[in-house]
Amino acid sequence: MRIRYEDMKREFERVLESRGFNKEEAAAAAAVFTDNSLDGIYSHGVNRFPRVVSYLDHGTIRPENKATVVKSFNGFERWDGHRGFGPLNARLAMDRACDLAEKYGIGVVALGNNNHWMRGGSYGWQAAGRGKIGICWSNTQPNMPAWGGKDKKIGNNPIVFAVPRSNGAHVVVDCAVSQFSYGKIEEYKLKGAQLPVYGGYDTKGNLTTDPAEIEKSWRVLPMGYWKGSGLSILLDVIATVLSDGNSVEKIGTFGDEVGLTQVMIAIDPGKMDDPSHTDSIVDAIVADIKSSIPATDGGTIFYPGEIEWNTRKDNLENGIPVVDEVWEKICKL
Repeated sequence: MRIRYEDMKREFERVLESRGFNKEEAAAAAAVFTDNSLDGIYSHGVNRFPRVVSYLDHGTIRPENKATVVKSFNGFERWDGHRGFGPLNARLAMDRACDLAEKYGIGVVALGNNNHWMRGGSYGWQAAGRGKIGICWSNTQPNMPAWGGKDKKIGNNPIVFAVPRSNGAHVVVDCAVSQFSYGKIEEYKLKGAQLPVYGGYDTKGNLTTDPAEIEKSWRVLPMGYWKGSGLSILLDVIATVLSDGNSVEKIGTFGDEVGLTQVMIAIDPGKMDDPSHTDSIVDAIVADIKSSIPATDGGTIFYPGEIEWNTRKDNLENGIPVVDEVWEKICKL
């Protein structure tokens, strides 16, 4: 089925208000999940919503807790999320990073003790929407083996890069440093589909494309094998140092994926050039990429963020696709 954007957002608002959010906060939080779904990131939108509600019901997420500044020095601030609602805290942090960038040219907010931010790309699009280059990442609970190991020691720590364009068709990369995020693995499982390439290990230690087997083993594959493993470790180290928050190892002792550490960086290219000049640079690079010879007949080359931009327009016009049983579950909450 397809659900209109306004109807989906209204249903999310209803459920969140019943869990202690005031009207303004419920609308902002509902927009996070609805916007993610609108862009086709259902794994961190409508499909993830029931799980987040369960965290609220168990008291794992405290909606009344808001992120606060702990320390600041010029364009660099350290915040404590107080284990509040992760997406709203993350939005506040990226907004502040953009404010700092407007003043100093670059702004950095290290947000510790926050909860899951849902879709990291949201904050890249947010920064680009304010005309800023956005760089952000989050650590996670231990959910991947370090390269050469078998037990889970590192996170699939998602990282985002975003570059603004005046027409809104920003260039955005949003990826976990695993071959597939757990949200994407769950999405394939819900569809009853196999992953297009190996995404992790089954319970016997064999590489597999079966999302259900990977969920059983909890052994996802780092992207680029040892390269993804190294990148994961450094993202965790840098985030923990900047925030003085929780590392992947410490998060693993909490029982749930809470108390995460995130870094928001915003850079203002307008301090050097006007937006039209930035557009000309980005447009030229994008045009060159799209002029590639397709590897398959009739194939299309997409720049990062283009599929989400196209999906957003289609879903606004035709409604957001939803798995029937997921929507029924939400409507009964």
